[in-house]
Formats: sequence, C-alpha cells, structure tokens
Amino acid sequence: MSAAAVDRLFFAVWPSEAERAAMAAVAARLELGPGIRRVAAEDYHVTVAFVGEVPVARIEALIGIGAASARGPCALAFDAYEYWPKPEVVVAAARQIPANLDRLWRALHERLGAIGCGLDPKRLRPHVTLARGVADDPALPSPPACAWNVTDLCLMRSARGRTTPAYTVVARWPLLDEPASG
Repeated sequence: MSAAAVDRLFFAVWPSEAERAAMAAVAARLELGPGIRRVAAEDYHVTVAFVGEVPVARIEALIGIGAASARGPCALAFDAYEYWPKPEVVVAAARQIPANLDRLWRALHERLGAIGCGLDPKRLRPHVTLARGVADDPALPSPPACAWNVTDLCLMRSARGRTTPAYTVVARWPLLDEPASG
C-alpha cells in the first residue's frame, strides 16, 4: 500500500484559542534546558483514542464511530506537570478524569475494537504534551492552573516527516448532553 493511501489518525479533544493561549503561557514559564522542542500551541490537544495508520477507505467508518460516540461535555483541569522519560516529554496532566470524558473514551475504544482497530485501552491519561526531547528529569514547578471546557470531539490527521507534528481536523462533533446516535 502506498503512503498516500494511508492516514495517521486519532480522536482528540481540541481546546479553544483562549485555552491554547493560557496553556502556552503556563508552558512558557517552564525552564527545561537546552535542546528541547516546545510543542507549538496550535498543536495542543488531548488524545482520547489513537487509531494509527488507517487506509483512507476506512475513514468514513471512523467518522461514523466519532458521531456515534460523541456525548457529554465536561471541564478538564490540568493539575500536574509530569516528566515521562521513555518518550522524553514534559506534559500537563489531569489527574482527575471527568465521568463524561471517561465514558467517551470507553465508547470510542469499544466501537474501534469492534471494527478491528487494535487499541491499548488500559486507561485514559488526559495530558497535553508541552515539550519533546527532554532528556533529563527537570525540576518542575507547582502544578499548572489551566482548565479546558471539553465541548467537541475531533477526528484528527497527523502529518509525518516534519520536526513537529502537524494536525488537521478531519471531522468534529459537539459533545452534547443528549445521547449520541447509533
């Protein structure tokens, strides 16, 4: 299969411009040392389900899964910084998972599993990657004071071959209090 026939996709919650700006201001205060790559504010998101490389012909099925799963807005409070040594990243993490976000995560994983997408659904770890290439555990300050109003679910495309990922929205669904269709 040619590279053009495959997209790298994931489901995510995407913040508003104001929420991205607030997170960027918090991230700018982190002293992480030389050689790190700060994630651009326009790329901030919380991955809810990473699907991976998918043939373009299957995108419509993923759009149907997103539409059927989208429900329940919530607030997501980022209350900790974490250093993850294996991927060498610093993240803003949300230690408390809102019930609606957990239900969304479970619905997506159940539906994706039903169409044969091999996911690792051990647990949801809501976080925003702030910096990459962080080789040593930095001294991180007190937790960030950022919250997002999670009001949309997005199916995202990740472009590869760049120094930093470039994301585009494939489809977007509002998270409403009423049950999703399907």
